[in-house]
Amino acid sequence: MHTDKHRGQHLEKMKLYLLLLTSDIISMQPMSRHLFLLLILLPMLLQAATSGEGVNAGLLNPGYEEKPSWFKESFLDIREDIAEAAAGDRRVLLYFYQHGCPYCSKLLHDNFGDQVIAGKTQQHFDVIALNMWGDREVTGLQGETISEKEFAAGLKVQYTPTLLFLNGQGDPVVRLNGYYQPHIFSAILDYVAQHKESELPLREYIATVTPQAASGKLHVESGFLTAPVDLSVREELKPLVVLFEQKQCLTCDELHQDILQRAEIRKSLDGFSVALLDMWSRDAITTPAGVDMTVREWAQSLGIQYAPSLLFFDKAGDEVFRSEGYLRAFHIHGVLDYVLSEVYKQQPEFQRFLQDRRADFEKRGLDTDLWK
Repeated sequence: MHTDKHRGQHLEKMKLYLLLLTSDIISMQPMSRHLFLLLILLPMLLQAATSGEGVNAGLLNPGYEEKPSWFKESFLDIREDIAEAAAGDRRVLLYFYQHGCPYCSKLLHDNFGDQVIAGKTQQHFDVIALNMWGDREVTGLQGETISEKEFAAGLKVQYTPTLLFLNGQGDPVVRLNGYYQPHIFSAILDYVAQHKESELPLREYIATVTPQAASGKLHVESGFLTAPVDLSVREELKPLVVLFEQKQCLTCDELHQDILQRAEIRKSLDGFSVALLDMWSRDAITTPAGVDMTVREWAQSLGIQYAPSLLFFDKAGDEVFRSEGYLRAFHIHGVLDYVLSEVYKQQPEFQRFLQDRRADFEKRGLDTDLWK
């Protein structure tokens, strides 16, 4: 990954190259048509070099992100990768990304850019980067030969980053659908590296991590359902969103105090029946399927390991989608509208929906800052 010093050197070299190229073109008589067009484009290229576009344009539209040099240069035969990792008492970590993903950028900069996290990752894992829209050839666990995008689709990758930690048999030990903050991510690395999956569920291990300072309360609002409650019977025939949260949760505070208070997002949220549940509570709950259990038991059966997680159920009570990683306003709004509009029935790939949504926003002159 480029440091600021290296990035500055790269930009200076680019500007010098462009200036020399300009000089060469001007000295040619007569100019060819192609060189003339190039001369017209030079100011834009120079501006891009000055602003850093193409190297790291920021979270608004980060574009291509260079991966850490210590990521494995794999031939993408996943069976061979697993065998090589196991021979060195390591595990394979599959990292699915896409260009322009602000959460991928944050993972590379904030997580893998941390010396401690990078060190333990290099020590215990072989990280293999896969473009969820890519065309490189992958040999899967059954020996099948498919493209990156087909491999991602087969694993139902809906978010980037998606990270799959594989054991020696190729089975996912932990799956992270979305971005996790560094302090939680670091704990997950320890959990997988130490083979803790045979001792306790990940969600219980994460709970032992010292939480960030937070409000220490659930943000229950008027009209929200909370335990004890029967979710199999609802007066309003609306789809249901269940927010699994916990009291010490900085990202839960951010969700309720900022994101869900924005007028356009609130309008979409009003289209749902909303249940807010403490994922650790032993209060009674009747699930949308009509099963009686505690909230804690239900969260565990659903594999909830991140707070806040948003689970969406249709009017019949079937789960149709979930969000279980850190998201900012653009993507929270997108998730709500994806379910509310029932687009998921025609477009099963959430990222395709987001791409079309962003293009529509830009066409209408609306703000598409992914990090606001």
